Amino acid sequence: MVDIKEIKHIRAAPFTLMTSSIHAILAFIGAILILLSFGALAALIPGAGLFAGFMAAVGFSIIILLPLTSFFLNIMYAFILALIYNLLAPKVGGIKLGMEGEEVKTIPVVPFALILSCVVVVLTFITGLYVGLGGSSVLSFISGVIPIAGAVAANATNATGATLPTGGLMGAISGMWALFWIIIMPIAAFIGSFIGYALFAVFYNFMIPKVGGIKLIFAEAGTAFELTNIPVVPAALSISVVMLVLGAIYGFVAGIMTGDILVAIIGLITYAIGWFIMYFIIVALATVLYNFLQPRIGGVKLELE
Repeated sequence: MVDIKEIKHIRAAPFTLMTSSIHAILAFIGAILILLSFGALAALIPGAGLFAGFMAAVGFSIIILLPLTSFFLNIMYAFILALIYNLLAPKVGGIKLGMEGEEVKTIPVVPFALILSCVVVVLTFITGLYVGLGGSSVLSFISGVIPIAGAVAANATNATGATLPTGGLMGAISGMWALFWIIIMPIAAFIGSFIGYALFAVFYNFMIPKVGGIKLIFAEAGTAFELTNIPVVPAALSISVVMLVLGAIYGFVAGIMTGDILVAIIGLITYAIGWFIMYFIIVALATVLYNFLQPRIGGVKLELE
């Protein structure tokens, strides 16, 4: 029997620590791969001793800087993400999971898509405020400088009656820039993310009876539940199968837009296979790291209802 559980609250500190730690380790693995690539490239270039030394120095710097940067950026991002979720969940409802024992058998489509797209909207709006108002301020500054520069140029050339409507034009562009980032982008982000998350939930519910769903093992932790283990293969397989379908749709649509059915078929196949492999590896790595870190730093804690 499927039991519907709603994630009412995410404990911000454990979620932030776990998320940032996983990203830091993944960044460290990525840095090692970059260093190996640098070494292979240097080895292929004959007589490139100085170049090889430079590439090695850059590679070792990346090994230190990339994980640290990823860790600190994700501390901020994950904390804000949990905070936004906790503020929105009481108003629009949290993520609901149809659990049968430890297995996620279904994901109710509308609650899943609604809360996550609302989180995306808030993040997009915050980004839009920064980019929109920042860019608008720069454009407004330019629009103010242009008439002054024009007056100086006119005086220097003894010209009279010179008019530069560019300042007004730049002011209009400034307003449109801010409008785009603060209003239009959040609306577009909501529509796009709602459709994307809804499709994910729909295909998850369709595919899971055939391949099995994600398994989540919880333990009571006071008034919350701690996610103590995520079995690797069920998580990686279920998510990558869903992304295979979404990748096939994306590749086919992108190919159709070129007007060539052969390109559409090739896109369908390549994106389906590519997304399956990519997400299987990513999810498998993430779950392995989660299970490794959980006994050491504690797992994500959720308040379920």
